[in-house]
Amino acid sequence: MTVSGYTGPRRPFVARMIAAASLDASLYEEVEADSSATGQAALVVVLAAVAAAIGSYNENAIGGLIGSLIGWAVWAGVTYFIGAVLFKGTASWGELLRTLGFAQSPGLLYVVGIIPVVGGLAKIVIAIWLLIAGIIAIRQALDISTGKAVVVAILGWLVLMLLMAMFAGSAFLAGLMT
Repeated sequence: MTVSGYTGPRRPFVARMIAAASLDASLYEEVEADSSATGQAALVVVLAAVAAAIGSYNENAIGGLIGSLIGWAVWAGVTYFIGAVLFKGTASWGELLRTLGFAQSPGLLYVVGIIPVVGGLAKIVIAIWLLIAGIIAIRQALDISTGKAVVVAILGWLVLMLLMAMFAGSAFLAGLMT
């Protein structure tokens, strides 16, 4: 079965997650082209957020879920803007949304963070794995080189961190005024 422009197989949801975690570039091409996969990508983000909450004993799981979904959407928007404007990438925001959502698949392993000693090391490995998956997702969606995808990822991350710091700062100031 083909998916609007994609000529490879259309995998079931779990197989897509496994392929994404395996850093299979063809999976990112598949979900980029499949506009019906946006809900699946959102589910991956939610599952990874739940796994992270479990792995870090986070009692504010709802806040983590909402933050993960907002962060995912903003990250896709920022990488879209940087990739399209600076590097003439060809993706839409939705295509980046889907590929970056599936790039969160390794995040399901954050549940191992609950294991003493091993959990901390596992979180570092998973964070690196997520970064690599994100770079592949950006590269495949924008149709740019790996080097450009790394630059887009770094610039996008810096912008995202700046936005988060501004939001946290204004929330802090609002708390002081009440």
